[in-house]
Amino acid sequence: MHEHVMLAFALTLFAGLSTGVGSALALFARRSSTRFLSAALGFSAGVMIYVSFAELLQQARLALAVAHGERGGAFWATVAFFGGIAAIALIDRLVPAHVNPHEPPGPRPEKLMRVGLLTALAIGIHNFPEGLATFASTLANPTLGVSIAVAIAIHNIPEGVAVSMPLMYASGNRKRAFWLSFASGLAEPAGALFGWIALRSFFSDAVMGALLAAVAGVMVFISLDELLPAAREYGEGHLAIYGLVAGMAVMASSLLLLG
Repeated sequence: MHEHVMLAFALTLFAGLSTGVGSALALFARRSSTRFLSAALGFSAGVMIYVSFAELLQQARLALAVAHGERGGAFWATVAFFGGIAAIALIDRLVPAHVNPHEPPGPRPEKLMRVGLLTALAIGIHNFPEGLATFASTLANPTLGVSIAVAIAIHNIPEGVAVSMPLMYASGNRKRAFWLSFASGLAEPAGALFGWIALRSFFSDAVMGALLAAVAGVMVFISLDELLPAAREYGEGHLAIYGLVAGMAVMASSLLLLG
């Protein structure tokens, strides 16, 4: 697994810095297709949900079975899965609703500069476990890591919009808004670096299994709490579902072809 470390960092950096794409769209594009964004967010959710249940949890159970037996591996994989959900849900609760990019939008406060900066901080907090998810998945299976990195990159694009728009309107400085939005994505490679430093000294099959199961929980929560609601908000409900099914189909096909 250690030979894939550089690839894992590269994919995590790619996923994190895709927030800059959203920032560029908000600042330079005259018009964006909300229908396409709706389908793309649904597609991203489909990829993440399918891969969590069909691949990550299965790999987690097998890895944990080495240390705890088949029944124990299934038990600890389940515990780690819901532990991942609990961790990302706690992070979501700790970020104030009025600056949380994963909460429904409300009336804009008057001080847009403060809102933009706090939104950048909130997105950075949310991106941290996503970076760990991409990193851990790539260590376990590089092909799987690429798919997850692309899925996370897609859903990071509207987060870039969420940071850059209030900053741009508050300051009138397009470049500053772009670079602050771009920098908020650096929390993802930071999450990967933290995971590698914290885990490499006692890395084992059991640790990898628990991590993969927790990552699956994180991605399922993100998909259900953020991606699908945002997809329905940006466009028609059916488009989000069509994108979801397409994402699952593409992920299933890639796993069959490359497995």
